[in-house]
Amino acid sequence: MPNDSPTPRLSDLEPGSQAVVVGFHGELEPLKRLREMGLVNGTLVKFLRWAPLGDPLEIELRGYRLSLRKLDAEQIEVRPV
Repeated sequence: MPNDSPTPRLSDLEPGSQAVVVGFHGELEPLKRLREMGLVNGTLVKFLRWAPLGDPLEIELRGYRLSLRKLDAEQIEVRPV
């Protein structure tokens, strides 16, 4: 589910792939809670799967799993590893 941005986003990843968080785009308030849960720059995340209807998606980070809305995942810039 690619977008037109030059920097890959979390929502662009394929299930099973890993990436490191490198930045955020968009409104700060919705992303504040994600940062509080440990989704900060330098965090390694593993993309696990999309929900059957394509939203939300599930990732693994810091030893736990987190479900994110696609809209939020589109705001998180990553560097695939």
